[in-house]
Amino acid sequence: MGRVFNFSAGPAAIPQEVLERAQNEMLDWRGSGMSVMEMSHRGREFVSIAEKAEQDLRELMEIPSGYKVLFLQGGASAQFAMIPMNLLAGKKSADYINTGAWSKKAIKEAGRFCEVGIAASSETGGFARAPAQGELRLNPEAAYVHYTPNETIGGVEFPYVPDTGSVPLVADFSSTILSRPLDVSRFGLIYAGAQKNIGPAGIAVVIVREDLLGRAPEGTPAMFDYKTHADSGSMYNTPPTYPWYVAGLVFDWLKRNGGLSAMAEVNGRKAKKLYEAIDSSGFYSNPVELVSRSWMNVPFTLAKPELDAGFLREAAGEGLVTLKGHRSVGGMRASIYNAMPEEGVDALLAFMKEFERRNG
Repeated sequence: MGRVFNFSAGPAAIPQEVLERAQNEMLDWRGSGMSVMEMSHRGREFVSIAEKAEQDLRELMEIPSGYKVLFLQGGASAQFAMIPMNLLAGKKSADYINTGAWSKKAIKEAGRFCEVGIAASSETGGFARAPAQGELRLNPEAAYVHYTPNETIGGVEFPYVPDTGSVPLVADFSSTILSRPLDVSRFGLIYAGAQKNIGPAGIAVVIVREDLLGRAPEGTPAMFDYKTHADSGSMYNTPPTYPWYVAGLVFDWLKRNGGLSAMAEVNGRKAKKLYEAIDSSGFYSNPVELVSRSWMNVPFTLAKPELDAGFLREAAGEGLVTLKGHRSVGGMRASIYNAMPEEGVDALLAFMKEFERRNG
């Protein structure tokens, strides 16, 4: 069987060029006689890989000086705890905006360490929208404000960056990082699990303003202190070397394909096509408020839920896989990250049209 169009929300598709390059270098990375996964993380070969990956990410995102870039284990979920452990700095509370499943997990974890102020929530409306700036009730004494720019499960995305004044803004960019340009200077800390737009599962990227380092209270385990990792170049312990390497290949691929502005153009077209097809149909529907619709994760339902299984089966037969919606939401979900080519979205649209013709 040939390559399919993989619409998984994560672990998600990786650009084919990147996979082929990793395949070519699997047994012998550039004449070293070793696979990257066999290298010492402190050897000159891997250090060069790590340094290039960080530099390419800094260039892609135009990360200002005064920010550290960390490559850590534990995924985004570990950051739910590390953030309050490092950023409370003696304060008793932090503000969180609740827009879905991932926000709720972050809120629950933060509640182990501090009082959580809910600055806004869209739960009563079924998490179908992102709260507007005017709805935010922010505590100026909070240690930080946390939000999830894109909720992968519900397909809800903030159309703006919240203004939190002098309180550091913290964001879980796991599903939208690298999909378009971003003004990093507006954030105190950005974090993202890799397995959507960066590379394979096993590593997370944390971009943290330097003045927020060194705030963990005495007694914090070394592995949970951002300063430990910042001071050691993310090599305090053996890092997940192979995911770091593949992430670097993805960064290089992005640079060679026009960077984040070029990605924004393609991603905008993909999302527009898919939403237009859904909205113009009486057979498919999307529950999310127009201005809060995600570019990356597009949930949709069929007019006849009893057809869901047939839709998925027939789609898979056409090479369109992993379209089943999250168990908490149901229906379908097409995740169209950077690695999903426009042809994949076109193929999905053609299938959806034909399926509706036969079953509508």
